[in-house]
Amino acid sequence: MTASDLPSTIAEPVEHTLEIKRSIFLTHLAPVATMEEADAVIARIRKQRWDARHHCTALVVGAHADRQRSNDDGEPAGTAGVPMLEVLRRRDVTDVVAVVSRWFGGVKLGAGGLVRAYGSAVADTLDRAPMVRRTVRTQVLLDVPHADAGRVLAFLHQWVEGHDAVLDSPAYGAFATLTVWVAPADVAALDADVAALTAGAVVPRTGDGRVVDVPAR
Repeated sequence: MTASDLPSTIAEPVEHTLEIKRSIFLTHLAPVATMEEADAVIARIRKQRWDARHHCTALVVGAHADRQRSNDDGEPAGTAGVPMLEVLRRRDVTDVVAVVSRWFGGVKLGAGGLVRAYGSAVADTLDRAPMVRRTVRTQVLLDVPHADAGRVLAFLHQWVEGHDAVLDSPAYGAFATLTVWVAPADVAALDADVAALTAGAVVPRTGDGRVVDVPAR
């Protein structure tokens, strides 16, 4: 698994309304980790917006976007869920569910109009969503005496900004355990910088790699 393989995701739920020929298309995008979470979001939106004629859906789940599903919810086959899903695929996102609730405005849009409307509804909402990159990082742990924790933590906050890394919240026990998720190529650089900062008193421990969310900087 490499960082270049991984789709991005959204940081938080976002909504946007589109009006076309008096029909209202209200899109809800939400980050989800599983198909079950996506189903729960869909059920909640259906309940909240019970008066909408349609609740069309598309979802993509999995580190490599390997689980996908769409539903036209009564619209002509292929005119709603499929174009919604195609937008998610084209934008290379995952762990996202899209629900477009439609209130019919009395003017039929035709098959082509529906495809454009549902696709645009999701695309326009994605344009407004805060994005999060997914990438592979290696865990590096530092056990720091409490007296030095503040100084080392301040250093790490600066270090991660310059190295596209992620710093977890400290864990306090016999030592302050600081966890950094580092690009594999930068592990040696972090080891050397920590050694220089602490005169060799703190020796980083390298853990496993995993997929992490890296906020846009």
